[in-house]
Amino acid sequence: MKEGFLRGLVGCMAAMLTCVGIVCDADAGGGETYPNGAESFFAGAAPPPGIHLVDYLYYYNADELKDARGHDSGLLNEASVYAEVLRLIWISNYQLLGANYGQHLFLLATDRIMDFNVPVGPQGKRHYSSVDTPYLIYDPFILTWHLLEGRLHMVFGTDIYVPFSNESERNLAAMGRNFWTFEPVLAATWLPTKELELSAKFMYDFNTRQDNYISGAPVSFDRTPGDEFHVDFNASYAILPELRLGMSGYYYRQVKNDDYHGLNRFPAPLKAALQAMEGDQSQVWALGPGVWYQYKNMMFTLRSQWEFEAKNKPEGQNVWCTFVYSFK
Repeated sequence: MKEGFLRGLVGCMAAMLTCVGIVCDADAGGGETYPNGAESFFAGAAPPPGIHLVDYLYYYNADELKDARGHDSGLLNEASVYAEVLRLIWISNYQLLGANYGQHLFLLATDRIMDFNVPVGPQGKRHYSSVDTPYLIYDPFILTWHLLEGRLHMVFGTDIYVPFSNESERNLAAMGRNFWTFEPVLAATWLPTKELELSAKFMYDFNTRQDNYISGAPVSFDRTPGDEFHVDFNASYAILPELRLGMSGYYYRQVKNDDYHGLNRFPAPLKAALQAMEGDQSQVWALGPGVWYQYKNMMFTLRSQWEFEAKNKPEGQNVWCTFVYSFK
């Protein structure tokens, strides 16, 4: 009787995982390390030589968790994320291949709250919350070009996401990381006229192995998150020299399956369900309005973006408030 009960329990867990994939995890498949939509106005136009400080304030809220077909799974009641991100940029006068050499460093703090309609996760709860400093981002080699008499600007680099190895195995809301991400970046800004600005930042993420990964099930295993492609984009028009209105957005697509490790220790139904989850690739689009203002050596942006066409991940909206200060 006890063995029958255990088989039934495993079967129920496998059925739940098969139906909803890993949507109990707010990050779904892939590493999802980069906060999509972070860059917008003049994304490819690096500042002049010197030291510059960027402060990003971020808020995200979602009340739907989409499955592989893009339908609401009904599991999520509400999820929200608050983040404070500080970025320090140094651009030198040294030139290589016609570009200025530079570096940048990101430091961030996050606060995530998740409420589900059913008990989920390693603690079997409906509510999870966590305050984290998940990683820092460092790029030791940035090249910045200013071409065509200032009408075309480009940036190339590789951002390295350095984890603090503080991932909680018991908290589904924890944003701590114990895997690395290497992200080549190519950004461009084109100014066909003085008023019109078009920008895009293209990124591709390579993730390393993640130990003790927790999905919506009360079991942990190792995985290698799948590679990801994503792009932030923006179009704006100057109604005054110091004031622009625009539309910004992003596209995110996981392009390789997750790779789960050590599943042979699980009962066959659960193992099969987990193996099926490896192919649940995430994707989403987002679009929304924004405003840009410049005053002397400072710049301010305020934007909001609404997500759509999400699969295997939450679908919601965000607000970005950015302040840039250039030290003279």
